[in-house]
Amino acid sequence: MMQNSLARVSRFLVFPATLLILANTAPTVKAQEGLYNPIPLPANGEVADSLSERDIPTGQGGFARDYTIDLNAGDNIAIDLSSDNFDTIVTLMRNGVTVVENDDGPDGTTNSLLFTRIKDSGKYIVRVRAFGETSGGTFKLKVTRLKPI
Repeated sequence: MMQNSLARVSRFLVFPATLLILANTAPTVKAQEGLYNPIPLPANGEVADSLSERDIPTGQGGFARDYTIDLNAGDNIAIDLSSDNFDTIVTLMRNGVTVVENDDGPDGTTNSLLFTRIKDSGKYIVRVRAFGETSGGTFKLKVTRLKPI
């Protein structure tokens, strides 16, 4: 009887003891940090950069790169995105929602140009991406705050 009680107690202790040993001897694993880090646009609103397979997968075979910008209600802005390497699409987003997007500008090329008036002040994302399954290449992005007339 004493042996059965001892066997039952040891079964209850073996599992927690095993977990304790594993917890103390297993390598420490840190949570992944910085998976999504949009790049702040410089004060002049211009960047010359490149899009590659290391950027955000779009799920359509292409990739995207995000930039942050603080905008104020009433700002009128122009966003110009050009590349000789891929068909560009530029998207302005706020809180994960698309505010406005442009694929091809009015000049008949595959570069993107959009104009918009900002309704709400806050942090916005300017997303640069390639149309379709294009992997990317170099591009120029310029965000201009237009002066009211």
